[in-house]
Amino acid sequence: MSVEPVRSVSATELAVLLGAAPTGGQPLYRGLADALRERVADGSMAVGVRLPAERALAEELRLSRVTVSAAYRELRESGWASARHGSGTFVAMPSGPPAWGSMVGAPVDGVIDLVNAAPAAAPELREAYLDAVDELPRFMPQHGYHPGGLTTLRAAIAGHYTRRGRPTTPDQILVTGGAGDATEVVFEALVEAGDRVLVEHPTYPGAVESVQAAGGRPVPVAIDATDPDAFVAEVDRAARQSAPTVAYLMPDFSNPSGARATPEGRRRLAATLARHGVVTVVDEVAAELVLDGSDDLEPFGVPVPESAVVAIGSLSKTVWGGIRIGWVRAEAARTAQMAKIMARRQLSVSVLDQLAAVRLFARHDRLVAQRRRDLRVQRDALAAAVDDRLPGWNYVLPAGGLSLWCALPAGTGSTDLVAAARSRGLLLAPGPRFGTGHLFDDHQRLPFTRPVSELTAAVNILATLVVSGDASMSASPTLVV
Repeated sequence: MSVEPVRSVSATELAVLLGAAPTGGQPLYRGLADALRERVADGSMAVGVRLPAERALAEELRLSRVTVSAAYRELRESGWASARHGSGTFVAMPSGPPAWGSMVGAPVDGVIDLVNAAPAAAPELREAYLDAVDELPRFMPQHGYHPGGLTTLRAAIAGHYTRRGRPTTPDQILVTGGAGDATEVVFEALVEAGDRVLVEHPTYPGAVESVQAAGGRPVPVAIDATDPDAFVAEVDRAARQSAPTVAYLMPDFSNPSGARATPEGRRRLAATLARHGVVTVVDEVAAELVLDGSDDLEPFGVPVPESAVVAIGSLSKTVWGGIRIGWVRAEAARTAQMAKIMARRQLSVSVLDQLAAVRLFARHDRLVAQRRRDLRVQRDALAAAVDDRLPGWNYVLPAGGLSLWCALPAGTGSTDLVAAARSRGLLLAPGPRFGTGHLFDDHQRLPFTRPVSELTAAVNILATLVVSGDASMSASPTLVV
């Protein structure tokens, strides 16, 4: 029987992967441990790879062996490494649910993927890239790095905010590699270790992970799509009890509940958080996906000082997830601070993507109108299929956004349902991923971002599982956030 060789990474190879020595005012060993964790999380180092000996890595990084030893120990204690007597230290992954981003896999023929609420590309995308390629030669003689983003793109994003009723200048915009990248940068800038961060409950799992990665402690505040303005009083109570420094909210079509704050409610919410000295991070990725009702609500935070609100946006939901263009909007001084953090992570977002984004903003009204039409048709088709095939499933029809948040009938558990659906070629995210502990195993998120034929097929699969009893409530759910 052949023995598979042990995969190893040399001290030199690991030093290249880690890049510059860790900084940021924290102990060197902790910065090194964080950098190693990031390389495992982003797939640069696979689980099971043997790390270099402490002495060799210390010499390569020009650090003391004590520093490297402490970093390895922290990795072992947190589950990111394991020691084998006489063999060395090996990359590991902590127990618990997979990172939210890792749940999104490459498309597979014959599989209906509803894990991520992401629509297909807008038709305008191809033409925008062709135009961008034509302009690219003007930039090619240069070094290609544009920290903070191309001036033309920052101006386009700023103009977009100004037209929506939030006057903005280009120096208030930081271009990032998507909304997730923006979220990471913002929390790194605003959250210190141990800080409490208010989050909606349920909420987007990736944001919770970003809070925790920054050392913050999420404080869940219940939100109800049937009475979204009641959230204001809940936030006021939580702020008095927990003394948070930051809040992460989606006032427009919260993911996954679909809740949308009313004009009066959003003003009261912004004022309440500002009064408590809380900086509100507003995720606006779905703000323009209005399917019913008013599409001209003012952006969140208009009545409070600029310093009280930081907005995050991207083109992932209006255009396509494959164009990695996101942004942060904040007061100019704070944007400059975040630009320094961004520069440590990456020198620049792709110039070609940014050039295409400038052209997409020029066609913004047309492509958003089409996206709304498509999503409205898909939402209504999904809702009709659920009503027909899954009559025990209850939901509040959202006036916009990307998904239905369904309350399951008694005896049906999301965790078991998702596991059974996977065996039938349907991929879903279990309800507990949007909450804390074992909560929301009685809920299931159903994105309406795929074609009607796929949505109908997905509901048919779920109906078959429910009838067969394969989605019975588990006695001990195992997925937690």
